[in-house]
Amino acid sequence: MYTFKANDNSRDPLDLERLAEELAEREHGTNTGQHDLPVYVPLSHNNQYLSAEPFNVEEFLLSRAYTSLPDLRTELRDYLATLKEELVQLINDDYEAFISLSTDLRGEGARLERLKRPLGDLRSDILASRSELQEIENAIQLKLKKRSDLREEKTFLHLLLKISESITRLESLLLIASPSDEDHDRTNIGELKSQTRQDEELTDERSRANHAKHLARVAAEYTQLLYHVSKTQTDQCAFVDECQWRIDRIKSTLSSDLDHLFSSTLVALVEGKDHGRASELEKAKWISDISECFRTYDILGLWSDAEEVLRTDIVRSFVKKTIYPGCLVEPHSPVVPHTPFLGGERRPSVTTAHPPRTPYTPFTAFVTKQNPFEINFEQHAQAHLLDDIDDPLASLYNTILRFVDRDMKRIMELASKAGVNPGSATPKLTQSKTASSTSNAPSGKQLSLSGGFDIMANVVWAEIGKAIMDELGSVVFAAGNPDEFRKHHETTQAFIRALEYLAPSMQAIESMRSHPVYAAFERRWQLPVYFQLRWKDIVTQLEEQLAVTKLERSAAKDIAPFVTLQSAAVWTAISSCWSAQIYIPELSHRFWKLTLQLICRYKSWLGSSIPPGDSKLPSAISTDKMASSPSGLSRAGTPTSMQVEASSPENIAADEALLKQLAMALTDIKIMDRQVWKLWREELCTMLPDISEAEVDGENPISLEDTLRHTLSNIISLLPPLSTQIVSILSRRGYDALLPMRSIPSQFRAMSSKRMPTEPSHFVSLIFRALRAFFGIGTADGPGAAVKDDFLQSYAEEVFENVAQRYIYFLTAMKKTEESLRRLKKGKKSAFSLFGSSTPGKDDDGRADEEKIRVQMILDVEAFGKEARSFGVDVERSGTCRSLNELAHASLTED
Repeated sequence: MYTFKANDNSRDPLDLERLAEELAEREHGTNTGQHDLPVYVPLSHNNQYLSAEPFNVEEFLLSRAYTSLPDLRTELRDYLATLKEELVQLINDDYEAFISLSTDLRGEGARLERLKRPLGDLRSDILASRSELQEIENAIQLKLKKRSDLREEKTFLHLLLKISESITRLESLLLIASPSDEDHDRTNIGELKSQTRQDEELTDERSRANHAKHLARVAAEYTQLLYHVSKTQTDQCAFVDECQWRIDRIKSTLSSDLDHLFSSTLVALVEGKDHGRASELEKAKWISDISECFRTYDILGLWSDAEEVLRTDIVRSFVKKTIYPGCLVEPHSPVVPHTPFLGGERRPSVTTAHPPRTPYTPFTAFVTKQNPFEINFEQHAQAHLLDDIDDPLASLYNTILRFVDRDMKRIMELASKAGVNPGSATPKLTQSKTASSTSNAPSGKQLSLSGGFDIMANVVWAEIGKAIMDELGSVVFAAGNPDEFRKHHETTQAFIRALEYLAPSMQAIESMRSHPVYAAFERRWQLPVYFQLRWKDIVTQLEEQLAVTKLERSAAKDIAPFVTLQSAAVWTAISSCWSAQIYIPELSHRFWKLTLQLICRYKSWLGSSIPPGDSKLPSAISTDKMASSPSGLSRAGTPTSMQVEASSPENIAADEALLKQLAMALTDIKIMDRQVWKLWREELCTMLPDISEAEVDGENPISLEDTLRHTLSNIISLLPPLSTQIVSILSRRGYDALLPMRSIPSQFRAMSSKRMPTEPSHFVSLIFRALRAFFGIGTADGPGAAVKDDFLQSYAEEVFENVAQRYIYFLTAMKKTEESLRRLKKGKKSAFSLFGSSTPGKDDDGRADEEKIRVQMILDVEAFGKEARSFGVDVERSGTCRSLNELAHASLTED
């Protein structure tokens, strides 16, 4: 940046005049309320816009926007002069050094040429040395590569020697004749091997244990051999290819010996337990041998071979003896549970009974309601047996469960412990042979491609499930008899859950459920056929009842709490869908749909069975047109015409019959709604899966509860029109009871003893008599007694409002009549009174009668309100009641 220097020729080098002018302008601007002008910054070396790279003219001009162009040109010229002055001064300071520069460089060219001559020779020497060094380096690298190749060949030869030694050692351990001795000693070796195996079969348990450890050592050596062989796979090794048949023979012999040892040990263990001849020490040794065999199988990756031995020697023989076409009609030989080998005392097996109605837990195989996936597999769980009383299929399943618990459970636990980390270091050679053996696997066998033992799925369930489908399929899966089918399905599902309870791990349960035999087993259940049969039975019985489209009260006690046979039949159909005798969890979506259809069918039946009644009440004087003052009421216009005569006996009988029918429909609808929601809360919400039903447009999914609420709203929508008809009939009965109040004036004028009334009229207590009789208040029973808590107060309020309006109409008509009579009397001679008397005393007595009539009306209205309060009606908040009170307290006539 640059510092501004004033021009020496300036008349005011300190710019005092300019500063004074700026100060005056600033003070003037402050006084006028304007902002201060920007401070003038002279051009200098420190100006950021002049030193910017690159120089931007626009930014520089914008920064000097407060300076006019002539002034800016002047500033730039002054700054240019300052720069020139500084440049001249800089040259003057270093002038001597600048002049001597050419003198100092004189003769330097020749000296540089002399220095350049030896550089060419030096370059050629350096390139020659570099070439020699490169040749030496190449020779060294070639020699090092030869040594590396020699080391690799030496290592490879050592590896081949190890393979040869390992093959020879394995053949020696397995008593296999080597190729050099095979031609000379084939017979001797065969006899020796046969004799050796005979000796092994006759040895004691100690030699058997030694043999198991011997095979484990051979398996470890064989695994090491395969590891060495796998390292030679990158190169085409003729020696390994030549020895491959010996390796395959070693594996075949090892597998055969291992299978023989494993099979003999299993048979000894099972037969020893069956006959009770073996001691606990012998059993422990057998278990140790089996565990050692499992570890050896796991090392070799021959999991399927071990499963095949178990399937052939233990499970298949039991299944053939137990599951056959006639096994359900023959008594089973009991399989006695055994005491566990390693400590602990087993509790006795307890059979569980099926409760009368357990729709949420229809499978009762477990004594304790415990999920198999929540089992602590470290504990020694016992077999949970089924209730086999009069159930041959359950007895068969109990026999299988006892067998699995007694003979297979401990073996599965040993296999699970032996295969903690299965197949992690299995060579490809072993894997290929294992995979190639799948083509010869028996039907229903599934190899553990991921490695590890899977005895529960591939051995136990594969044999048992396939035998049940093949031998008992026509009996167990027959859907012709729904009751037997459901019983078989429930028993079988309970058996599967109990079998899963004996699994050694959760992975074993998951593998069992993903097994092809399990999927085929589940497909054998003809659940759609079963549902169609159940649907036919339920719908047929219901339609027989709904054929009657007339509401009639039934005297049968078994339909309680419903009052009609049809409603009880609908509820029976709904509840039967979820009963333990019919419901199957796999058909929950179908039974749910049927439930909704039954509710809709009930609604359509109600629509065709409810008698169409005239729910319109006779029109009354609108309370909105009534004035708040008695005078206003007396001056009201003529009320609209309404029926003021009492109903005929025929109409009363028809109304009573209609009222009973409406009450039956109302009661059954409310009870049906309560029963369905009770069923939902107690059973359906836990039985149905936690899913949502999507709407038609695919947005805003609807829950099952909302779906049920929407379906029930169809029958609940019938309640308002039913209530309107009921209120209409009850209001008409109140109108009939109110008719005697029109004769109150004539009664008081005809009375001989004209005392002031102190009690309400008798008709007041009759206004709500029909309401009491409808809800059974004070009587033994009533048509709407079952829904009294739901509708009593609301019905009472509506009846009170309707009767109060009719009451106002009658009082208004009475006052108009009295006013007309009074005007008529005034038109006659002055001595004429209200009752035709010509004496003044009679006229006074007429006014006294009017006061008694008014008092009687007040007593009647107050008694009417008191009666309404007894039903829970808030009389004080009723505008109609206030108008009625004002009208009752007003005078009969105007003065």
